Amino acid sequence: MAVSDQIEKLIEAPIESLGYQLVGVEYLQGGQNPLLRIYIDADQGIGIEDCERVSHQVSGILDVEDPIKKAYSLEISSPGFDRPLFKERDFIRFTGSPAKITTKLPVEGRRNFTGVLQGFENGEVLIEVDGEVYALPLAKLAKARLVA
Repeated sequence: MAVSDQIEKLIEAPIESLGYQLVGVEYLQGGQNPLLRIYIDADQGIGIEDCERVSHQVSGILDVEDPIKKAYSLEISSPGFDRPLFKERDFIRFTGSPAKITTKLPVEGRRNFTGVLQGFENGEVLIEVDGEVYALPLAKLAKARLVA
């Protein structure tokens, strides 16, 4: 199980008990100090105080459970305008929105897809690019974001 998936399982319920939605988790290992970025959202939006509140709660859980054995930086963030997309529910919610998706390996000879989300079916994200609809397996996505 990926570190980000393991962390998501540890923190999702505590974040929801604070009144927030866990949008997703990114664990970026490049550079000197790895970065653990946790995206949260709420109906009223997210402010600095919300991020601090979640950071305090999550830090305690991660200190006890210790899923990352080396030093890392923790960042709590709102999804912002270029919202990252992680789960089936994200692709369904933002159907009709412009998005950019990068796959881990080429699909039909390409890795980058910028177009309009068409939904989610049978474990695949549907995105229309230049009049053609591509079905991209969720498990094979490297990164997906809304674009303005």
